[in-house]
Amino acid sequence: MLDDFVGQHQLTEKDAWFTTMLREGKAVSCIFWGPPGVGKTTLAMIMAEAARLPFAQLSAVSAGKAEVQAVVQQAKSRNETWLLFLDEIHRFNKAQQDVLLPYIEDGTLILVGATTENPSFSLNNALLSRCRLIVLEALGEDELMVILQRACKILAQTSPRFAVQEVALKLLAADSQGDARYALNQLEALYEADAGQCWDEAQVRRHLATRAARYDRDGDAHYALISALHKSVRDSDADAACYWLARMLEAGEEPLYLARRLIRMATEDIGLADPRALSLALDAHRMFEILGSPEGEQGLFEVAVYLALAPKSNALYRAETSARRLAQATADAEVPLHLRNAPTRMMKELGYGRDYQYAHDAPDAVVTQRHFPDDMDEVNLYCPVERGFERTLKERMQWVAERRHQARGEA
Repeated sequence: MLDDFVGQHQLTEKDAWFTTMLREGKAVSCIFWGPPGVGKTTLAMIMAEAARLPFAQLSAVSAGKAEVQAVVQQAKSRNETWLLFLDEIHRFNKAQQDVLLPYIEDGTLILVGATTENPSFSLNNALLSRCRLIVLEALGEDELMVILQRACKILAQTSPRFAVQEVALKLLAADSQGDARYALNQLEALYEADAGQCWDEAQVRRHLATRAARYDRDGDAHYALISALHKSVRDSDADAACYWLARMLEAGEEPLYLARRLIRMATEDIGLADPRALSLALDAHRMFEILGSPEGEQGLFEVAVYLALAPKSNALYRAETSARRLAQATADAEVPLHLRNAPTRMMKELGYGRDYQYAHDAPDAVVTQRHFPDDMDEVNLYCPVERGFERTLKERMQWVAERRHQARGEA
């Protein structure tokens, strides 16, 4: 029953819409999105029971169109609506997802999908539009303690001498990272190891296996963590940059991927405000190629801190974006004749290279000729900021512009 469910208070509180729906004996097609072990399967079963619907459970890891059709045939043969719980629904491809649509539409199925991946990336719009998205949260340690204490009482009914001290249960809860399934599996492992003792903190600590961080290189956590690292660097927070970099490495991220992203940050967020940033990022990439893990990973931390503390500018990034947009819009604009090379006599006769001004022949190497196509206005694409080395570049650009205006006799 919902009264015994632990966690997800946004759904289970007395006046929550989910609680009201169950009280009225209704069910809706929905997608449960959340981390592992937070009650997705249990909530689906509670919904089916409240609405008095037959319950079918499939996993998209092993099931496909045929298994879905088998559930549909059973429902149709009995003229019933069934609640189909489809775990790991993000593993269904578009064609498999489309199979579900007509049966949701005609009421044959109430679909409850469960996923740990961002549905906006993994599920098609047609399916999402027919389901309510419900975001579930990782369980807190207090909530995990309630679940573990209940489980201990159940296990003690079979083996009365089995117990786990409260401080040891808190260790299990903290180690589980919000995943009730993992917490219960660890408790069961203690029971199987010795069901005749009272486990203390030291014994539990020795027994616990090191748990791999919850991380999928192709999943939502991957993109969330790299976004946090990038924004920490951009916002000049060296400590946070170190933290998020460490989080990704400890989770098993490929160090060369991180090295490539740091190179990108050096150009996107620092650019010519500190030209040394790109060199250091490339050096860190090369360092890892030479040393490998773990020694080569120190270079990643060095460059992350350097990038975070470097002066920031996205002027180069904006210049690239503007230049590409302008290039696409003016792809047919001709190169001015005076900028073209003239390696043959015919090309010279056609005017190629005529009146070209060689910069090294001019005072201060500043010339007055145009460099954009003749039918285009001169455009200012690169606008350096007043930070770092770009301040020097800005002064240089202003000086060149003034010299050019003077040579052209402009005001």
